[in-house]
Amino acid sequence: MDLLALVDFTLVAKHGGFGKAARAAARPKATLSRRVAELEAALSLRLFERGRRDLKLTEEGRALFERAGSLLTELEETTAAIASGGEAVRGRLRISAPLLFSQTAMGRLAVAFALRHPAVRLEVTTDDRPVDMIEEGYDLAIRVNPAPDADLVGRAFLHDRLVTVASPALARPCQGATIPVVLRGSGDPNAIWELEIAEGQMRVAVDPVMRLSSLVMVRDAVRVGVGAARLPVSLVSGDLAGGRLVGWGEVPGSEIALWALYPSRRLLSARVSAFLDLLREAFPRGTPEELATYVDG
Repeated sequence: MDLLALVDFTLVAKHGGFGKAARAAARPKATLSRRVAELEAALSLRLFERGRRDLKLTEEGRALFERAGSLLTELEETTAAIASGGEAVRGRLRISAPLLFSQTAMGRLAVAFALRHPAVRLEVTTDDRPVDMIEEGYDLAIRVNPAPDADLVGRAFLHDRLVTVASPALARPCQGATIPVVLRGSGDPNAIWELEIAEGQMRVAVDPVMRLSSLVMVRDAVRVGVGAARLPVSLVSGDLAGGRLVGWGEVPGSEIALWALYPSRRLLSARVSAFLDLLREAFPRGTPEELATYVDG
């Protein structure tokens, strides 16, 4: 296979057309078209569906683009490392992280990484939805309890759990009581909450008095006594220790795992490896108390 033709194919696939790719790379459009046609002939495969105004990858073309892109990136990184003596991690690292982790820890992590690897251009976006890492060009995604995905690999680097908390000014509930609660977004549809307490389990009815878009906002509302809420231990451990909040009970079955995920490939990007090393150093035990200490430190 002609490696240069493969490079031109990934260029066209990335930009979604010969014209856009030609302008981005300052290359003749006719040359790119010819090289892609030669690659298709060599593989006996149609890689693009060519319309009058648009160009779309075929199923085979998409599969080749996903695999070739990562392999070419690895090749580029390897040659760059050899050229620099293998010491510097360089290039662009794009990370997708969930909102709460971004608000509490990602800023410090990004700064620490930038100071350690100044040749890397780090980009972090905040998104709670499941991103398509290959389609959207992410190198690493941090996700909460992700669904299994054959195209992704990774590891859980943090564990957390939910606890029901409230302001000390709010009276503790008794069995079967109705309590005011603050929810995130549309919130928990259940009208009954279960609390694990020293005596066993307590069931209480809930009355949603406020709905907010982030858990940090929910915590702030709970601090001033608007209602109770179910929040991660890592987010409220400082408030519990300082007496600003009190715990009413653990939330049964609320274990949370934060995973660092990356596209499955034989060779792992040096940039991704470096960020995974930073996560291991920041959270060696991966406990919620460890995250709380890191955030407050």
